[in-house]
Amino acid sequence: MTNEMIRTGIVGLGKMGLSHSAIVNANPNVELVAICDTSSFVLDVFKKFSKIQCYSDYKKMLQKEELDCVIVATPTKFHYEIVLESIKKDLHVFCEKPFSLNPEQGVEMVTQAKIKGLISQVGFHNRFLGTFQELKRLVDTGIIGDIYHFSGEAYGPVVVKEKTGSWRSKRAEGGGCLYDYASHVLDLIHFILGKTESVSGTMLKRTFSKEVEDTVYSSLFLDNGISGQLSVNWSDETYRKMSTSITIWGKKGKIICDATELKVYLKDDNKEENLLKGWTIKYVTDLTKNVDFYLRGEEYSSQMDYFFECISSGAKENKSSFSNALLTDQAIQLLLIDSKTV
Repeated sequence: MTNEMIRTGIVGLGKMGLSHSAIVNANPNVELVAICDTSSFVLDVFKKFSKIQCYSDYKKMLQKEELDCVIVATPTKFHYEIVLESIKKDLHVFCEKPFSLNPEQGVEMVTQAKIKGLISQVGFHNRFLGTFQELKRLVDTGIIGDIYHFSGEAYGPVVVKEKTGSWRSKRAEGGGCLYDYASHVLDLIHFILGKTESVSGTMLKRTFSKEVEDTVYSSLFLDNGISGQLSVNWSDETYRKMSTSITIWGKKGKIICDATELKVYLKDDNKEENLLKGWTIKYVTDLTKNVDFYLRGEEYSSQMDYFFECISSGAKENKSSFSNALLTDQAIQLLLIDSKTV
């Protein structure tokens, strides 16, 4: 595609779907043509205040509307059928994370998108944060020498008392700390360090939830020989919101990185990077490119802008593709098996 408006549809108008709709509407190169949701209240609001076509059946939307791409923001258990139906219609697909509940279904979605030559992307937005991008760049330069350990962590106050009712509290719908929180950390580990090859000592613990885990702890072993720890807890009320971080130890130094800052410790000066011995701090405000429309964080607009740019340019690769997301789903399966949850 060149210099044409990208006609877009969204399936699922929950928190993320509504966020994506606002971001899409603000992009001058994209037209939000249609939305689909099962909530009559949501559809009534869109009918009243917009000219966007509204559907309660995504298949009817895909059949009637002339679209270039689809954003899938439903609970995870619906991803497989919606994504495959969209691919059959030759549509590029942006799918929210986690990608799939069944790695075999993930393989099929990856395969079908590749056969059709379509752009695929999954909403692991941390890949688009300047701090984590800088972390990957520094690791790739070998600035801290041979890496001998890492720690991937995420903490937040999602479930801090006993309750049920949300899809996040049900394993079969894609809920649980493992899918909702740990998936972000696993994806970052794969993005920055390497693919998870095996796991050991996995503990999935329930604190308040009855059907899913609230904490995830495990040792990860990557395909390049690097090993480290995974520590995730979505029942930690000492955090105001989700906090994700990666710490990496090397023979020449150490790097600590989260969504707001990156801290580098070097045993000696590094002339190539113009960094002195000791601690250096880099902030997200200096590392993240400004976006035209800010909503919840630059990374949310950045990932959508990137998806649309890939469509416009006919890019062959995507740095947050279905294939990348499948690695995370496969790692989750390893964790479940190791914990004897499946």
